Amino acid sequence: MSETLVITGARLLGADSADIIVENGTITEIGAGLSRAGARVIDADGLVALPGLVDLHTHLREPGYEASETILTGTRAAAAGGFTAVFAMPNTSPVADTAGVVEQELALGEAAGYATVQPIGAATVGQKGERLAELGAMASSRAKVRVFSDDGFCVFDPLIMRRALEYVKSFGGVIAQHAQDPRLTEGAQMNEGTVSAELGLAGWPAVAEESIIARDVLLAEHVGSRLHVCHLSTAGSVDIIRWAKKRGIDVTAEVTPHHLLLTDELVRGYDARYKVNPPLRREEDVLAVREGLADGTIDIVATDHAPHPSEHKACEWQAAANGMVGLESALRVVHQSMVQTGLIGWEDVARVMSAAPARIGMLAGHGTPLEVGRPAQITLYDASVDGVFTEADLHGRSTNSPYLGRPLPGRVQYTVHGGVVTVDAAAVVEELNG
Repeated sequence: MSETLVITGARLLGADSADIIVENGTITEIGAGLSRAGARVIDADGLVALPGLVDLHTHLREPGYEASETILTGTRAAAAGGFTAVFAMPNTSPVADTAGVVEQELALGEAAGYATVQPIGAATVGQKGERLAELGAMASSRAKVRVFSDDGFCVFDPLIMRRALEYVKSFGGVIAQHAQDPRLTEGAQMNEGTVSAELGLAGWPAVAEESIIARDVLLAEHVGSRLHVCHLSTAGSVDIIRWAKKRGIDVTAEVTPHHLLLTDELVRGYDARYKVNPPLRREEDVLAVREGLADGTIDIVATDHAPHPSEHKACEWQAAANGMVGLESALRVVHQSMVQTGLIGWEDVARVMSAAPARIGMLAGHGTPLEVGRPAQITLYDASVDGVFTEADLHGRSTNSPYLGRPLPGRVQYTVHGGVVTVDAAAVVEELNG
């Protein structure tokens, strides 16, 4: 149950500092010198007030892979990173390809209470790419699924991809594609380039991503449907999305925090924390995706939070699992790579990490400006501090972060989800409301 809050001195986007009153999960007043008898007071002097962050690409692992993460621990990590809503990818066991599984995920998220969990349904049965999953049943279920994806598996068959795009048009859904030509990436261990040649590791070429994106934007144009490109990572992919948008194709794209900051040079140490799919790319690609995010070609930042048990990473490079956790570090990485470099401001951060992902995923009650009458989804961020990212900053079940030991600016001080304080001074509340 939400409580009455008085948030004092917060830095509102595009405005001066102000006080915010939250009652019954809603922002009821914004102004100066505000108070409420019996209210909990949050001193937000100097803190940036952002609408609660929304992640369109999170792996919560439940059901089936609870050794890596659960919906409880994953949403706790999300709250610690300032997120009030996450979209859960379908690579669970059983796969989230039926109404029953997505409704189970929704209920587990509601029980956890740290963030809204919006399930993403698999596009094909079992994520096998052979026949469409129960898209209509998932869309009409209590979970109201609007985003469908085979996630780590590319929908490679162009006819299946066309049918999926056609099907979701009836309810305004979107197909989110993992753009990877499997024939061009067989045995791939890292980005194909100079570093892979020097290390003798099989390369994952940029064209394997770019060719699928080019095909799919043309399919989306042909059928008049919505396409979303997951974790775009190359300069060529940015160019294709830019071309498609100029052409009027209904396509959106995301970039991960790690592709905004880290490069394939890190693979030289064979530290499996840096093994991810798509792989870390060249410095030229990092600069290109930053530019694409800044100019609006890339619509959002999404974490691709992918937890793994330590034994899946503490092994030789070739055997290690792909993926890295990212919920707790995402805002800080965007702060470092985009805000401190002068490429975007905090209003843009609110757009790419809250408003746009909520819009793409059609998630009501999130991504809205901090205004009177709006739901109280609020992230209060201290942009003035610096610190080294450590395991103490991680609040999920796994610790496979590429940022451990790395200096990162800023810190989430408070997260308010539906009027409930889920993070207080960067310490996740173990029992909501006492």
